Amino acid sequence: MILNKIKSLIPVAVAVLAFGTMTTSCTGDLDVDNINPQQTSELDTDALLNKIYSCFALTGQKGPGDNDDAWKDILDIDEGRSDLFRKSWELNELPTGEATWRWDDTGLPELIDKTWGADNASSVGLYYRLFFSITLCNYYLDQVPEDGTSDVQQKRAEVRFIRSLLYYFVMDFYANAAFTEHVSTEAGVRYTRDQYYNYIESELLAIEDELANPGANTYGRIDKVAAWLLLSRLYLNAEVYTGTAQWAKAKEYADKVIKNGYYKLCTAGATNPKTGEVYSGYQMLFLADNDTNGAQYENIYPVLNHGIDTQSYGSMHFLVLAMYDKPTDGKMDIDIPSGTDCAWGKCGKLTGYIVDKFFGVGGEVPAVTTKTQDITTAAGDDRALFYTTGFTRNIEDRSDNLNGYGCVKFRNVRSDGNVTSSIVKVDTDLPLMRIAEAYLNYAEAETRMNGSTSDAAEKINELHKRAHAATKTNYSLAEIQDEWVKEFWFEGRNRMDQVRFGTYNVPAYRYIYGIPVNDLLNNPNLIQNPGY
Repeated sequence: MILNKIKSLIPVAVAVLAFGTMTTSCTGDLDVDNINPQQTSELDTDALLNKIYSCFALTGQKGPGDNDDAWKDILDIDEGRSDLFRKSWELNELPTGEATWRWDDTGLPELIDKTWGADNASSVGLYYRLFFSITLCNYYLDQVPEDGTSDVQQKRAEVRFIRSLLYYFVMDFYANAAFTEHVSTEAGVRYTRDQYYNYIESELLAIEDELANPGANTYGRIDKVAAWLLLSRLYLNAEVYTGTAQWAKAKEYADKVIKNGYYKLCTAGATNPKTGEVYSGYQMLFLADNDTNGAQYENIYPVLNHGIDTQSYGSMHFLVLAMYDKPTDGKMDIDIPSGTDCAWGKCGKLTGYIVDKFFGVGGEVPAVTTKTQDITTAAGDDRALFYTTGFTRNIEDRSDNLNGYGCVKFRNVRSDGNVTSSIVKVDTDLPLMRIAEAYLNYAEAETRMNGSTSDAAEKINELHKRAHAATKTNYSLAEIQDEWVKEFWFEGRNRMDQVRFGTYNVPAYRYIYGIPVNDLLNNPNLIQNPGY
């Protein structure tokens, strides 16, 4: 990864630090001393801040296929598969039955079949990506002390937010793991879920006033609303993490997000002036110009992508390329263009689980798709963005390309008809956190406290109006869980919701993942999670 080549979050002149090695439990070598005693090195703090922001999208130092990267030796997978978001997507989607994968890539069959162990390649890959990124945050905070200026205070708060989000992922996936706030050769102490929960909550509350006001920061950097949304998510899942429900707090912070004054649901669609294709407001969220087409007001924390400047096989690049059939294999990329010429042959595909949410079990789905409206009109919901021509609804053989509908939710196409920077990689930003989550957080928390109410229904109906779906006067908890699927399918969160609703169909010990054996050997403070 070349730090001064990513979209401009922070102006960067020269990136002098190269972080190409993984460390165990947030410990290791981040020595920036020059090996030539006649020269000195100076930390480029803005380059480091860019590196931290890019942790959800990029991998090594040279690009997406740098096989010198440590991940190849440790995980027996190529670097392109080690992206943080892609690993979390695999762990959150594949075991839930929402998605499947055509190829037997290392670690994926075990996730699909729900037979993974502590050393599953995807789980280990995510674990080390998380702690490597946490180490970067710790290093920044160690090297950039408070100096009394508002600029440094705000940037430190942003890094503390990202570190809190990374620790949230650790807590959610692994429950009990290492913790440290500083770069050190000492092994990280063991934190339980309760300890992580308390730490994340205290950090987010502490930095709230130091973050930029809603919409006042550079696009791509976070502000107060991101902290409020993460707090709402934390409280919504509090019963899972601590045994004590916090529905009132989940609702309170969801309400703060909804009423923030800047971010809002993207409701306006567009017509492509060159192709005549019509895009719904929901589709605009996942197109290549989602940083300018109105979707930027919904995306509270977008992960920036660019076809030239962010070379990756993860993040949104992965979501577009993996879900599309090759142009030579069928009509999918002709009828609804992906905007790329190098799709991976529909190796990722949706299952009947998603189709049933929109059409009901056994409900009739149009067999031919020539445009997205063929399916969304039949479903009565703009969020049903899948492709059916030549494909079967259910999957009997995941290796068969014709089994399972195609996903056309994520695309490298601009709504304004202009060309993208590349047709090999994508310009579409990844909406890691968007305001629609607050509407469902609010509705679910309200329903869990007070039953089906008009207050909860109002929030869900806002999402339905945007999707041109029928509205209702009340929604049961089961219906709210379906809404999570309809709104966020394939965005990498389904496992968390199934766990919270008690519908995750795995043995209870698999609600979390195991600690990598190598980390247990290197850190005597750690204990393996039960069942592993």
